[in-house]
Amino acid sequence: MKATDLRPGYGVKMDGKLFVITNFEHRTPGNLRAFIQIKIRNVTTGQIIEKRLSSSDDVEVIDLDRRPMQYLYKEGQGAVFMDNETFDQITMPEGVLGDALMYLRENAECVVMIYDNRPILIELPGSVELKVTETTPPMSQKVTATNVQKEATLETGLKTRLPDFIKEGETVRISTSDGSYQSRA
Repeated sequence: MKATDLRPGYGVKMDGKLFVITNFEHRTPGNLRAFIQIKIRNVTTGQIIEKRLSSSDDVEVIDLDRRPMQYLYKEGQGAVFMDNETFDQITMPEGVLGDALMYLRENAECVVMIYDNRPILIELPGSVELKVTETTPPMSQKVTATNVQKEATLETGLKTRLPDFIKEGETVRISTSDGSYQSRA
């Protein structure tokens, strides 16, 4: 497949190793030739690498099986997921999970990418709704026009910064790409 046809989520084989594309950008700088800038994640080590490709480069794309699954619970050095169609349960090691569990509460739906009957990556939705479990109380009811932010811990253990008016027990929408606050839920 040509480099210009690549998209995030595709599995590719480069230098004999399996990678998943996490970010794709087509750049055309001024008078220079266009190129493709990609971020790829090594499936075995979890390392993220940036790579620059020419628009005419051919890349070997690997077929990944995308299965909708439900996150059940954390267990030892991994987490248990259930296939929504076959009800089979698989345990995914922490190396594959990365920090995806920080965005998943129990019984949450997600897409698991599988290659050679082995889970390799979790595809999270763009945002998730999580409950605030710990934060400081609002400074003042009268301070509404400022962009004051405070530290907060969410129900999955994720630490993020929230606007001052958010209280404990509220549910907020969080971006899964960078862990930032988006809105109240």
